Amino acid sequence: MSLNRRSFLGTGLALGAALSAPCAIGQARPRVVVLGGGAGGATAARYIAKDSDGAIEVVLIEPGKTYYTCFFSNLYLGGFRDFASIAHDYGTLASRYGINVIHDLAVDIDRAARSVTLASGHALGYDRLIVAPGIDFVDGAVPGWDMTAQNRMPHAWKAGSQTQLLKAQIGAMRAGGVFCMVAPPDPFRCPPGPYERVSMVAHVLKESNPTAKILIVDPKENFSKQALFEDGWARHYPGMIQRIGPDFGGANVEVRPDSMEVVIDGMAETVDVCNVIPAQKAGHIAGVAGLADDSGFCPILPGTMQSRFDENVYVLGDATIAGDMPKSAFSANSQAKVAAMQVRAALTGARAFPAKYSNTCWSLIDSGDGVKVGASYQVGEDRIAKVDGFVSQIGEDAALRKATYEESLGWYAGITADIFG
Repeated sequence: MSLNRRSFLGTGLALGAALSAPCAIGQARPRVVVLGGGAGGATAARYIAKDSDGAIEVVLIEPGKTYYTCFFSNLYLGGFRDFASIAHDYGTLASRYGINVIHDLAVDIDRAARSVTLASGHALGYDRLIVAPGIDFVDGAVPGWDMTAQNRMPHAWKAGSQTQLLKAQIGAMRAGGVFCMVAPPDPFRCPPGPYERVSMVAHVLKESNPTAKILIVDPKENFSKQALFEDGWARHYPGMIQRIGPDFGGANVEVRPDSMEVVIDGMAETVDVCNVIPAQKAGHIAGVAGLADDSGFCPILPGTMQSRFDENVYVLGDATIAGDMPKSAFSANSQAKVAAMQVRAALTGARAFPAKYSNTCWSLIDSGDGVKVGASYQVGEDRIAKVDGFVSQIGEDAALRKATYEESLGWYAGITADIFG
């Protein structure tokens, strides 16, 4: 999906103005630069632009012209959505909200000078910076796998061509073949995501390749919604899914992409499709800017989402250490609204209210069988702390599970409108 002509012209004209401007400090309108156009960054950009009514110049830096949501990409794999339905562009943010959308890559941040350098060579000053780069993979996390192997063993954890590739590989599996997922260690983007993906792969294989098997190699003792998923797998896909946890070598894995082998605690298994989801860290630019700690993620102040290392920088979403909040699109969207309010207060004197956060994660197990988990959060002494929560229960009737799935469809439509306008 591409920007329309009106959006393109508006973006291009604004881009030229921004790049020719001096450093934001001292200019007529304060400038906020947002790095990353996903659930956190695009939401923050939209809310700052909308609520400041033009008082703040907002510049959104995002390399891609089309954003494919990782959330709901599993439903594409399962055949419940088409690929176009998870694609979104930035035309409305530019044309309706006046956001200067620059399709470029931030390669450096000079926090002392309050300046971002882009891959194109341009430098862009800011009064406040919002960093929402999502995740990158930890080099060497799965021995034998790196980005050069992603076509043989796709991660599909950043949605786009990788998601399409994985779907094609599943569709081409031989009869009775083996799909293997190498699951990531905590913390990672979308804790229930790998297990919803297994459900969706099983759904497809049950219809097209019923003698196929699914193997999960998992370094974790347990995982999100584990009882719900295992109950659903037993009901819908009996005998198809096997999980190997750390007690049986799930934490001691290497892969051999050339021979399509997965070596589990020294034992080599030949598989037909291998989905490797490596260990994760904050997106690269966060590390370059010195915003991440030894964990690889970025500590923040729980009341504002400001970096603990720089009061002029706010960090959102999957890149953060956000206390009890999981790394999810819902969380990032919630955090972005807090940051947008705080930035607007800092730059215009607008009122800022106490921060409140929330999250819900839905997962589809099979047709009409949806489950969810969620919580609300408040600002704790040194962290974002869970206040209360809820989770679907084993044994719920079919009508409730169907309603839960339909609720997730409404949420997707609502949150993507909230992010992209």
